[in-house]
Amino acid sequence: MTKTVLGFVLVAIAAAARGAEPAPGEALKALLDEAWEEAMRENPLLATATGDHRFDHRLPSMTLADLERRASEAQRRLERLRRIDRGGLSAADRVSNDMFRRRLEDDLAAHRFRDWRIPITSDSGFHTDLARLPAEVPLATVKDYENYLARLRALPRYFGEMTALMREGLRTGFTVPRAALDGYDVTMRAHVVDDPTKSVFYEPYRTLPPGVPAAEHKPLRAAGRAAIAEAVVPAYRALLGFWTTEYLPGARTTIGASALPEGGEYYGWLVRHYTTLDVTPDEVHRIGRREVERIQAEMQEVIRQTGFEGDFASFLDFLRTDKRFHPKTPEELLMRAAWIAKRMDGKLPSLFRRLPRQPYGVQPVPEDLAPKYTAGRYVGAPLDGTRGGAYWVNTHALPSRTLYTLEALTLHEAVPGHHLQIALAKELDGLPPFRRFSYIDAFGEGWGLYSERLGLEAGFYTDPYANFGRLTYEMWRACRLVVDTGLHEKGWTREQAVAFMAERTALSRHEIGTEVDRYISWPGQALAYKMGELKIRELRARAEKALGERFDVRAFHDAVLAQGAVPLAVLEEQIEAFIAGAGH
Repeated sequence: MTKTVLGFVLVAIAAAARGAEPAPGEALKALLDEAWEEAMRENPLLATATGDHRFDHRLPSMTLADLERRASEAQRRLERLRRIDRGGLSAADRVSNDMFRRRLEDDLAAHRFRDWRIPITSDSGFHTDLARLPAEVPLATVKDYENYLARLRALPRYFGEMTALMREGLRTGFTVPRAALDGYDVTMRAHVVDDPTKSVFYEPYRTLPPGVPAAEHKPLRAAGRAAIAEAVVPAYRALLGFWTTEYLPGARTTIGASALPEGGEYYGWLVRHYTTLDVTPDEVHRIGRREVERIQAEMQEVIRQTGFEGDFASFLDFLRTDKRFHPKTPEELLMRAAWIAKRMDGKLPSLFRRLPRQPYGVQPVPEDLAPKYTAGRYVGAPLDGTRGGAYWVNTHALPSRTLYTLEALTLHEAVPGHHLQIALAKELDGLPPFRRFSYIDAFGEGWGLYSERLGLEAGFYTDPYANFGRLTYEMWRACRLVVDTGLHEKGWTREQAVAFMAERTALSRHEIGTEVDRYISWPGQALAYKMGELKIRELRARAEKALGERFDVRAFHDAVLAQGAVPLAVLEEQIEAFIAGAGH
């Protein structure tokens, strides 16, 4: 019996002994523990990522029957949650109650819209996630390798189930738009190899750890080669065949989410889901327009400081084409990113009282992802794992990578951005697991964008070109509010979206193209960044005004991150309590 199940049983026994229903707090804990246990069983990949290794030999089951069963269970849990007396909960439990209710309602809404028909975006998907297995699973013992092998053998079944969901999308017109999919096949072709030892899935077999006896090396490697040849490569080959002969030719020719079945209602829900705010697409579009105008004025002032003679468009062209602003080698780009990250590491105590224990490293974006991938991303790791977090930097298409944006990118993805925020959340022992491992886009991406601006306080952006790069990144996120709503509600074309961003940011043309494809394929998510950052900045200004000389930026940042990722309304309550407590 697991500790979670045992705890649930003990709560029930205690309640029975009292001859009464469990107290609200006990009932909530039992429900959350039960739901988390089921989440681990139903999503073994999530279990592995959170440090629960009971299911490391399995992949999820993704049949239509599974999806319907999970939705029915979510509905039952929601009904149980509604029966719990919220007024009888502690303040901390009320937050967990409300967040769990929001999650269940969102899960049910997603199922009602059947958005499982699109399990990919323009730069990633279930098949690219699986290609990260070699770096994300424990591989220290023979048993670990047996678990890994079992997962490799399960790939054809798992890919077949995901393909069936995409076929349902084709049948019902619910697909990623064709306009965002050029070049996407590289994410599959990279894994269709003739020699199993050339596969990324073979990497764990190259150097086996000390915990694997020497006598096991040869049979384990033979089993790995066989699994790759007999299961992994055929799974990717079949997916590639489906992609080229069915999905790509059948993908919809429209762009916006509003063109999908129930598209207007679906996009409205996505806007609320990703921003965690009760706002409409129209309101977000107007906020974006205002922010674009404000940031443009700041950009003009920075151009004046450089002494550049020419108009705004000429300055953007100068930044995109002058060789001084672009790395000469992938190694140069990675080393510069690492140097920026380490400089900020040394500044963190001036901005935070509490820092995470888990370290992080700087790595290139994997080659099979890089052509359609963003400039950088943070990839977390379990606290009990054998590696730290990773700040990925894209070294593909090197002439498109810009050094003047590298400080902003690094502060967003590494520290004080995603690594600090996510690693700290995992260490919050007092929270239910679903909260420690939740990622709420408006909070996380809002924090990432806010972190870029923190560089001003920490002594970064001293070069006007780097400061323009920071403003370019802020402008980029403001443009997202306009472009995402433009594409998905106002009938914009891909060309309109590209032109809008190219005229207002110094991002390279290649990066703008991959970004717009991402917005097309992942409606609503791009809104989280600016809307979240605006709320954090608003709350900081409120705290500074209320507290005056008592305001301590370190205490404020700790208060923002104290409860992990939360909806923006909950964050507002946290900061109101921080102010009421005189900034402590």
